[in-house]
This record gives sequence, structure tokens and C-alpha cells, in this order.
Amino acid sequence: MAFLADALSRIKPSATIAVTQMARDLKAQGKDVISLSVGEPDFDTPQNIKDAAIAAIQRGETKYTPVSGIQPLREAIAAKFKRENGLDYKPSQTIVGTGGKQILFNAFMATINPGDEVVIPAPYWVSYPEMIALCGGTPVFVETTIENNFKLTAEQLEKAITPKTKWFMFNSPSNPSGAAYSYDELKALTDVLMRHPHVWVLTDDMYEHLVFGDFVYYTPAQVEPGLYDRTLTMNGVSKAYAMTGWRIGYAAGPIELIKAMDMIQGQQTSGACSIAQWAAVEALNGPQDFIPMSKKAFEERRDLVVSMLNQANGLVCPKPEGAFYVYPSCAALIGKKAPSGKVIATDEDFVMELLATEGVATVHGSSFGLGPNFRVSYATSNDKLEEACRRIQRFCADCK
Repeated sequence: MAFLADALSRIKPSATIAVTQMARDLKAQGKDVISLSVGEPDFDTPQNIKDAAIAAIQRGETKYTPVSGIQPLREAIAAKFKRENGLDYKPSQTIVGTGGKQILFNAFMATINPGDEVVIPAPYWVSYPEMIALCGGTPVFVETTIENNFKLTAEQLEKAITPKTKWFMFNSPSNPSGAAYSYDELKALTDVLMRHPHVWVLTDDMYEHLVFGDFVYYTPAQVEPGLYDRTLTMNGVSKAYAMTGWRIGYAAGPIELIKAMDMIQGQQTSGACSIAQWAAVEALNGPQDFIPMSKKAFEERRDLVVSMLNQANGLVCPKPEGAFYVYPSCAALIGKKAPSGKVIATDEDFVMELLATEGVATVHGSSFGLGPNFRVSYATSNDKLEEACRRIQRFCADCK
């Protein structure tokens, strides 16, 4: 349509949202569909957090809030960064947004000029490049390998940086691969960044609490204090506390950047939902016993899914350290015929045929910038996961 903005031609719809909606539509038609496409914990929000929200309503905490968030939440965020990440931020260096997505978008909008480059390891979360493109920047993709467990190396990062690089976009544990970087792996990357003082670091730490085994989580500014003045550390309550629908993301960073983001948000949405903010205060300050419980459940599910997918004909599924995704390769099935008779030419063909034949919804890897793979979210019950994996095994066995 002629009246729509040219900027729309630079972006495409979210593949994860599209596949999830497709699964919903098929279910509504009475089809037996198991959706492994959505990145959302299946647990309910803990009761103490719900109670805090109800108490906030009863107290009348239903008015506009300051753009950057209510003071008790900004204090709780600063305390969380100190307690869990060893990072010293004043409450004035924090900001609250309507989900992590808004935090990222506002950071890019506040800093990117046309032609600025943002280095993004692939596979990446589908929204990063689209946000950057909307803000007039250029995403620079660096493909990781399955052999290196989808982790970026220092050499790759060094090669990708140019005089035009504005940001390094970093996500650990990763959506979609679940890859998490150890202290040493992070140190190798931060050493590179220390040699390029014009490059800022935007970290998406949303899956921080979902790491397994004896893995110890670190964030870049914690590993290299020299990056503190050019790092925006983003996080949120959605994954750790099963609060996706509450829409609360937050970040901390240099005060000038926070003020710029506040100015943009002031003309965009103003403050996040008041009740959700009070719930987030309780999430960060209250009992944390929900986290180890959900982590244990996710670790069991990861082990189940990795084991069953590696038994499927033609699939190779690495075992990730975190998040609630696996990112198996379906390379051996490209060129084969699906049970319907259609030739599987791409990973998108693979996921569409799997959905049509077996009713299992996953997301094709090419939408995350690296294929032929597909993303499986194991944020659902063990019974559903077992059944879904049996269907995937059957589908792969029937590909000729």
C-alpha cells in the first residue's frame, strides 16, 4: 500500500509468532497439535508474586508511574545486579520497560544512526536484526558452528568489527541454541572488545537463571570491568519467574544512555504497567525458591529431548548449557522426500511438513539466521515432550 512507511520493507514478521499462531489455528480446527514453538515457561507465576500484584491493586497502585519505573523496582533491580552479578549500579542507572523487547528497541533507537553496524552471532533471536533495521542500522551476522556448540570465537568477533560497528549484541544463554558462555569463553570475547573502545556491548541476559549442571553464569561487564561504561545489561522477570504476560524487562547502564532511553519511552509508552511493576518488586526481592525448582524441571526436559532427538534418523542435537531450547541439525534430511511425497529442500520445508504430517510445531532455523536446523522449545510437560519426540522420530524415519 502506497501510504505505508518505507521502513516496513526492511523488516519481516516474527517467525516464532507466526508458527505459534499457525499451531493455535490448527488446534482451533480440532487438529491434534503439540506446540514446541513458543519460548514461554509452562509454569504458573509463583503465588507470592501474584499476591503482591493483588495487594498493589487493593492499595490503589493503579496510576501512571514514572517513565523509567517505580523507585522500589529500580532499587530492587540495582540490588539484584549487585547481589547476583557483582555489578554496582545506582537506581538512577536502571530503566524498566514493557518487556525486554522494548528495552532493546529503545537502546537501538537512542544510539543507531544510518549505516551503523551491529555485530550479531548467528543463530540469533529473530527480533534483533529487525529492530536494528527499523532503526536504520545494519546487522552484521557472524555464523557460529554446531561443532563449537553455536558459540562465537574471539577470532570471529575480531574479524567482524569495523570502524562502523556501534554495538555487539550478545545473548547467553542463547535463544535459539541454548548455548551459554563460560567465564573463559566470555573473557576471550571481552579481551577483543577492550581493543575496540568504540564498540558498545548490549547483553540480553533473559535466560540467566536457566543454566544447568555445574555451569556458573557470568555477564560481560562482570568478567571485564573495563567494559562497564559502554555496556547495557538487559534482563527481565519473564523467563526466571514465569511472568511472560506481565511484560516487565529492565536494564542498567551508563546514565546518559538511560536518560536517552527514558526520553524515547516517554514519547512512546511512558511507564510500564504499575501492577506488573509491583509484582516484579516481589519477584526480585522475595523468596527465590521457585528458580531452582523450575531449573531442575527444565534440566530433566533438556536431557529427555536431547536423548530422543539424537535417536531420530538424520538429526544431530547438541546438548546446550542453558535456556529451554535445543537447536538440532536436520542437514541429513535435506533432499529427502517427506511422507507427503514433497521433497524437503530447506529447514522451513522440514518444519512445515512435520507440522502437517505429525502435528508438531517447531521453528525453522533459517529464521534465526543459521540452518538447516530447527528450534525446539522444551518449556512444556514431559508427557507432551515424549509424545512430540516420538512423532518427530516417526516423521524422520518416514523420510525417504
